[in-house]
Amino acid sequence: MGFTIGGIRDIRSASRRRGRTSDSTTVAEYTGLWGWDVRPGARAVRGAGGVRECSCGAIDCAAPGAHPLAGTQLVPAGSTLDEAAAIWSGTPGAAMLLPVGRAFDVLEVGEAAGRHALVRLERMGLPLGPVAVTPEGHTQFFVAPGAAAELPHLLYRMGWDDADLGLRCLGHGEHVTAPPSDRGGLGPVRWLRPPTLDSADSPPHARLLLGTLAYVCHRSGT
Repeated sequence: MGFTIGGIRDIRSASRRRGRTSDSTTVAEYTGLWGWDVRPGARAVRGAGGVRECSCGAIDCAAPGAHPLAGTQLVPAGSTLDEAAAIWSGTPGAAMLLPVGRAFDVLEVGEAAGRHALVRLERMGLPLGPVAVTPEGHTQFFVAPGAAAELPHLLYRMGWDDADLGLRCLGHGEHVTAPPSDRGGLGPVRWLRPPTLDSADSPPHARLLLGTLAYVCHRSGT
């Protein structure tokens, strides 16, 4: 990755000196410190009568404020503050989206089940990656890439393949909204467990978390 442990301080102090926006500073943290790509995303806006519309301009947008903006430039992993600011200045107000499938996949469950499972996993001392919570009520566990392809087989081996768990895995070609960006006009995404140098670079394999997540989801009825 592009920065040392002290790199985050360098990013923030440079931002203050140069008058960078907080968004481009956060993008630089994701790219330079955590080693993740960032893509500019649409945002939800309030139209006539308070109707939620998408900044992409499509009247029939299927995911208002929750998809990548067409024709925008990806901010690649390793980008510096200056590089992130130069790219992000072309999409002011854009949401920060993280492409899934290269550095991580995402196991997503209901918020209540996810919070309960997180407590159990921490007590068990199992390795954990970043964990986010979305305003529409989902908990997102960052796991090693490849989990989406392996999920059906893993659930089968654990005996959960026929259960209605309310659990899904996001993989290659999908995106998650990065904190603190707003998602779909519903509010910001937040970290329950922020990324660290170790967890961002080497998230755990899904099989280490899946048994607990499936059990808690089954017990909670989600």
